[in-house]
Amino acid sequence: MLTRTTHVVEEKASIRAPWQVCRDLVTDLAGWSQLHRPAVHAEHLARDASGDLVQRWYVTGFDTVRTWRERRATEEDGRRTVFTHEPAEPPFADVRGAWTLDEQPDGSTLAVLRLEFELLDADPAEATRRIDLLRRDSRAELETLRHAAEHRDELSELIISFEDPLFVAGSVSDAYTYLYEADKWPDRIPHVVRLAMTEEVPNIQFFDMDTVSADGSEHTTRSVRICLPNRKIVYKQTQPPATMTAHAGHWMFTETPEGLILGARHTCTIRPEGLHLLGEGTTVTKARRYLRKVLSANSMGNLRLAKSYAEERAEA
Repeated sequence: MLTRTTHVVEEKASIRAPWQVCRDLVTDLAGWSQLHRPAVHAEHLARDASGDLVQRWYVTGFDTVRTWRERRATEEDGRRTVFTHEPAEPPFADVRGAWTLDEQPDGSTLAVLRLEFELLDADPAEATRRIDLLRRDSRAELETLRHAAEHRDELSELIISFEDPLFVAGSVSDAYTYLYEADKWPDRIPHVVRLAMTEEVPNIQFFDMDTVSADGSEHTTRSVRICLPNRKIVYKQTQPPATMTAHAGHWMFTETPEGLILGARHTCTIRPEGLHLLGEGTTVTKARRYLRKVLSANSMGNLRLAKSYAEERAEA
């Protein structure tokens, strides 16, 4: 009978915030795309007595994305969140772990992230490499948790999130195709000047894009997109403009008896050090209004073009 070695990685961080704040951040996987640079998207697939089954996508390089599924459950009133990869992807035979949040006498939190894994093959060099990678990633996630928990009030002012809907009297497939074919945007969308796209893995797109906003300002960004056919296109700017520390969102396609509701969501975090780029004396409040106006104008313009594309084909 094959006996595999269980390897353990455990990292800790002291956080000057109540454990309940840390718990809310640990369990809000959707919010991590705004807080943690590699995180792109998390989607709940199922929920039962054993917990939530979630699929997650992380950027792992300049043009690579890793996705996996994990079962998550909270214990001890949320002080502990356990997870297991279902299934574990090679070279792993098993991956599981837990977030534990211990309240300290001064009201702070000791956060512990523990990972246990087994490899399919007994390879000491591979085990060492995986331990080093998981240790690095665990420390980065704990640092994200610490920063978000300790700066929660500031972040609540810096993060702006909204969604613009538009009814389309056409098919989901046509509207989806229009927005999926990002490589054609320079010929279709007026504010897109240049776009260079790669799609090495089906439905995982990376592109560099030059745009001009309605106020004449120019921006160069790099983005990753997770395309879930005829349902949702999730994006995150891996290189956002200097006015933001993060920018993510999605295009949502919701079928109705009459057509579909096409939705564009933006969530971005204002970069305080970049406020001057929006004009002398720009405050966070003014920046929120500016971004709401500009981002909404761009996305509504895209929605209307997708609407025209889909409705023209519906009438043909």
